[in-house]
Amino acid sequence: MISFIIPAYNEEGVIQSTIVAVMKVGRAIGGSFEVLVVDDNSSDQTGKIAEQCGARVVHVTHRQIAATRNTGAKEAKGDLFVFVDADTLVNEAVVRDAVEAIRGGAIGGGCLFKFDGKVPWLARLTVSLTMLVGRWKTLCGGCFMFVTRKAFEELGGFDEKMYAGEELGLCQGLKRLGPFVLLKRYVTTSGRKVRTYSSLELMWFVIRLLFKGTGMVADRRGLDFWYGTRREDLG
Repeated sequence: MISFIIPAYNEEGVIQSTIVAVMKVGRAIGGSFEVLVVDDNSSDQTGKIAEQCGARVVHVTHRQIAATRNTGAKEAKGDLFVFVDADTLVNEAVVRDAVEAIRGGAIGGGCLFKFDGKVPWLARLTVSLTMLVGRWKTLCGGCFMFVTRKAFEELGGFDEKMYAGEELGLCQGLKRLGPFVLLKRYVTTSGRKVRTYSSLELMWFVIRLLFKGTGMVADRRGLDFWYGTRREDLG
């Protein structure tokens, strides 16, 4: 069974589209699957909408993405975990490739992403550079990752000391454990975060991240990009 695990916090505006896309893919590829939404203390209708869309909803109060992802894995019934961000649209081709990679001996993997709509020039530049590094280092973001239950449990899941970038730690751990693949396909993720921040704000965030390194993501403070009050997407 494939367990699609979707961490979510106040995602009522996008969660339906994400679940509908996952459901469509699950039915298309055949076999058993489940869609599990881990609602991390949302104050909006995220959980209710997810249930109406046919997802199984687990409610938590972590406000920490790694812990939320790990709870989803603990609650999942499948032997293959596919982590999908709540604002990301998967497609049949990328999920089929993931399944084939696992059948071919990989223990996990992921893919790169494209933003929907228009995004600021700095975001485009940063993402382009990130894609190059991702291909070079065989690393991926958390918007789409897949891993066998066995490998995930052997590694102990995502590092809950990290408030961001936890997916990169899992990538590195999986690469040490066995074959980890970066698919050639892309998924589409929302560009709303980068659209609601100015180029100057994004540049300052990148500079701080470069100087502070992993120390910056070990504390929720200063990570408003992920944990702050969500700004309205005007794009």
